[in-house]
Amino acid sequence: MQAPDEFDPEIGRPTPLRPGLRRIVAPNPSPMTYRGTNTYLLGRDEIAVIDPGPDDRDHLDAILAAIPRGSRITHILVSHAHLDHSPLARRLQSACGAPISAFGPAEAGRSAVMERLLQSGMAGGGEGIDTSFSPDIHLREGDRIASADWRLDVIHTPGHLGNHICFAWGDNCFTADHVMGWASSLVSPPDGDLTDFMASCARLQQRDWEAFFPGHGEVIGAPNARLDWLVAHRLGREVQILEALRAGPATAEALARAIYVDTPPGLLGAASRNVLAHLIDLKGKNRVMAGEYLQATTVFELR
Repeated sequence: MQAPDEFDPEIGRPTPLRPGLRRIVAPNPSPMTYRGTNTYLLGRDEIAVIDPGPDDRDHLDAILAAIPRGSRITHILVSHAHLDHSPLARRLQSACGAPISAFGPAEAGRSAVMERLLQSGMAGGGEGIDTSFSPDIHLREGDRIASADWRLDVIHTPGHLGNHICFAWGDNCFTADHVMGWASSLVSPPDGDLTDFMASCARLQQRDWEAFFPGHGEVIGAPNARLDWLVAHRLGREVQILEALRAGPATAEALARAIYVDTPPGLLGAASRNVLAHLIDLKGKNRVMAGEYLQATTVFELR
């Protein structure tokens, strides 16, 4: 389930999505960000900016230009500390004075399993962690953020990153990079945890949603079906990995090359990180085994 080619937003131009909600796409298209990061402006008089985006002057100017006369930015909300979502928060704050709210810095919310892997020396995949990010307000599961004309409820959704949160807006949800509108999310240990990711999907599946507003790609009009697809996709990948290991022990990279046969070479690194996430999850389920100190080059085999 990839993104439709017809999603081609005008970069930097506010697009109305719902009454009181507009989207501005940042000028950072790439194989990992699709057309660019979606920044959302929620509200009429008191405006929440959800995911300011990359540290880009043109994008900052586009956000500020979209604020109507008589309105003001009262909240800067960050879903997670990746370089395509959080760095512009401080420059935006300097321009408007609003506090920055998020779950915490980049390392916040990391699972105990991933913390042990980090302490044992596992290196990340270099997916653009905003290591300097530090919010003014630390949000937690169930926190409510509100103004006169909108209300958001915080849902902690670790997996893509430990500090990842979604914002429920009634029966709609700003899902950032947990559920995207163009592809499945990258889960790269030790910053991302597939066990957490699947649990977060299961939590979101407990509600009947109207729409998802993702961090990349178009609005998702059938969100529960998208969640079902995302879970089935991950479970299917797990089956592929176990089947490939029947041929013998292998590294995550070797498995990725065998499984992601239609993936462009430039994306095989990300594919390998996703496979590594699956292998760590499978090791936790006692389906595969490997040495005590896991790395990207670790050889895994069926138990």
